[in-house]
Amino acid sequence: MNLEKATTALKKYFGYEQFRPLQADIIQAVYDKRDSLVLMPTGGGKSICYQIPAVTLEGTTVVLSPLIALMKDQVEALSRTGIPAAFLNSSLDSRQAMNVENALMAGHLKVLYVSPEKLVSQSFQPLLRRLNISLFAIDEAHCISAWGHDFRPEYTQLRFLKEQYPHVPILALTATADKLTRKDILEQLHLQDPAQFVASFDRPNIALYVRPGQRRIEQIVEFLRLHPGQSGIIYCLARRTCQDLSDKLNAKGFQTAFYHAEMTSAQRNKVQEDFKFDRTPIICATIAFGMGIDKSNVRFVIHYNLPRNLEGYYQEIGRGGRDGLPADALLFFSYGDVMTYRDMIEQGESSPEQKELKLAKLNRMYQFAEAPICRRKTVLNYFGEPYEQNCGNCDVCKKPPRHFDGTISAQKALSAILRTNQTVGMSLLVDILRGSRRREIVERGFDQIKTFGQGREYTFDNWMFLLSQMLHLGLLEIAYDEHNCLKVTPMGRAVLFEGKAVQLALPELPQEAAPKPEKGKKTRLPAPVAESPLDISQREVLFRRLSAVRRSISQEQGVPPYMVFSDATLQDMADKRPLTKSALRTVSGVGEHKMKLYGEAFLNEVRSFAVEQSGEPLPDPDDEVPASPTPAPKSRASSVASTPKETAPNAADQIRDALQQRLSNLRGQLAQQQGIAPQAVCSDALLESLAVRHPYTLADLLETGDLAKPYHKPFLQTIRTCILEKTAEGIRVLGASPLQTWALFQAGQSVEAIAEIRGYATMTIMGHLASLYERGEDIDVSAWASAEDIDMVLGALPLFEQPYQQKPIYEHFNERYTHDTIRFALAHLKRSSVLV
Repeated sequence: MNLEKATTALKKYFGYEQFRPLQADIIQAVYDKRDSLVLMPTGGGKSICYQIPAVTLEGTTVVLSPLIALMKDQVEALSRTGIPAAFLNSSLDSRQAMNVENALMAGHLKVLYVSPEKLVSQSFQPLLRRLNISLFAIDEAHCISAWGHDFRPEYTQLRFLKEQYPHVPILALTATADKLTRKDILEQLHLQDPAQFVASFDRPNIALYVRPGQRRIEQIVEFLRLHPGQSGIIYCLARRTCQDLSDKLNAKGFQTAFYHAEMTSAQRNKVQEDFKFDRTPIICATIAFGMGIDKSNVRFVIHYNLPRNLEGYYQEIGRGGRDGLPADALLFFSYGDVMTYRDMIEQGESSPEQKELKLAKLNRMYQFAEAPICRRKTVLNYFGEPYEQNCGNCDVCKKPPRHFDGTISAQKALSAILRTNQTVGMSLLVDILRGSRRREIVERGFDQIKTFGQGREYTFDNWMFLLSQMLHLGLLEIAYDEHNCLKVTPMGRAVLFEGKAVQLALPELPQEAAPKPEKGKKTRLPAPVAESPLDISQREVLFRRLSAVRRSISQEQGVPPYMVFSDATLQDMADKRPLTKSALRTVSGVGEHKMKLYGEAFLNEVRSFAVEQSGEPLPDPDDEVPASPTPAPKSRASSVASTPKETAPNAADQIRDALQQRLSNLRGQLAQQQGIAPQAVCSDALLESLAVRHPYTLADLLETGDLAKPYHKPFLQTIRTCILEKTAEGIRVLGASPLQTWALFQAGQSVEAIAEIRGYATMTIMGHLASLYERGEDIDVSAWASAEDIDMVLGALPLFEQPYQQKPIYEHFNERYTHDTIRFALAHLKRSSVLV
């Protein structure tokens, strides 16, 4: 089978025009019935490699997945693309399991997810033998290996697949496997002439930062303030730390929850659901959290403690930025973390071989944190991917250390490794270079090699620091299965035999090697740069409006927002601004099934936005002529005769300057009335923050800063007046749309009339009003939800799981209450917490 059918399926089901690197090659290998091992980073697109074959081949693809929560998410996500899928695991009762089995036998399912325990069980074997299996896909395949960092016994029994189903291809997929683990996976599964695909581990959208562990909480608070409203995970070593950190961050005004193994299953599930549905943006958790969540819009991952190894670190930070948009990874480290892990390994491992391996990888992790080498270069070289340039997107690249020409030093070390036949570890190599005559060196004859004693200019610690850099640069590697002996890589041989130059850094350099660094100067590592509210463009305004539509659909249908459309899809939609169905189909991530489910709602929002901006009539929504992406319409300001230039590019500056002056005048008036200093009404810092963020609801105002209650109403009134005036001038201001709806509603216009006047769907107008009510606005909602209605709906909430969804509540009351009634009842519940 050629790839034409696969490419068609990619667009039909997933809305993508082309495959990512290696995906097409992997799929072709499946078509050729060839076993394969696939190594791709988290978020790199592994699932597509078996999902496309599943829908283009006859029969059913069986996917081995280790986590129930992940199976549920993947089946839900596939169903929303139009691919029939199901899972079999311990979460199903006998009736549900029977329904899945009947669907399988009838040929209705293209993808079946099973747990390793289910797959190897004797009770499952008869069903398996009766299926027409097109492919076995083994996710998290590193669990097969005894060398893997997440050992799971059931995975070691999977060799029976190749024995009993020799003609069915096996696709083993993992994000975290070094050379040794890969070799072990192939042997354990008995794969026949397997193809091996190692994708680039580079995730250039993730910025990497490493900081010493002093003042961690203060640094995290500073970091979070640069990421307002964004989803993120903070990983902690200890369960108690998760809870303490969450409590402290909540006290600082952030919305967080904690997650660890001592919580009940119901508590953990609630935390996961709140995170998936964007109700709780920040989770403080042990490393188990996130493995079962395929959430695409995680914008940052923080490690409160040093991870155990680079495999775990890279897998965990890979949970950020899965949609390809920018994300940040911040790591704190201390030697205390290393000592804690050492104790755990010494006490917990009975196998000397496993103990030695884990300690070696822990040391490598600490070396990564300390090394003044490009972080990305270090990680990629660890996974065997040569990466010679600097990434420009990590703390070392943004604040580089002093370097010197370390070519000769590197050649000495590399020569010594080869002259000892690559049979020594790092400590013994340093002793050889420094001329130690300890017994082992003399007995093995290493005191006779040419490079013995040629490195006396460096201390033991400085040599260890140099060697760790050479390791991270890919000049040498550690053979963990050969007692951690050092091996020279092809890149190292180029340095030794071809004179390839090497730049190294040291905290204390020899006099002749390089200039001495400045003493006593402490350098603060740069913080990741968050977008300023001043940078909000028309594109961002549309993105936020599309996000609101997504959130409304998510709430009504009871699915996480990212399963409707990812942030990347909404960004592309905001860029292209499609006005017809044909144009909407060109947006990345809009497949046929999602087009049918959600296309109309998003298309209406884009068209409404375009009308506001251009003031010109738009083509009929059913006009399918414009098949290419529609260019962004002109700013409304350009159609105003008295305004020769577009004002949109400077909109943020104009609203800020105008609002800051008005708020300053208001502060002076209030201070004069009460006979107090202006700073007693509002500090300069808070005044500036209000001008930048221009909060237009009570809840937004409370989130922006600590403003005394008597000043809430006059400050909000001033902000709203300024927003509406600037909007009337043709300037796009964030928050103007709900306020325009509110102004028309206060003037006596009905919801239907407002929708017609503004060119919006009535659902959008109702969303504006419900949002304003929820955020503290005094709106009479009795036309949609009486006090009795609200009491009835809220009284039934204990029957439902959080986050509350409109659809099950609607069905519970047998359609007695409308969706609008339920919407305002839920808004009333949230409003109560704002007005406390």
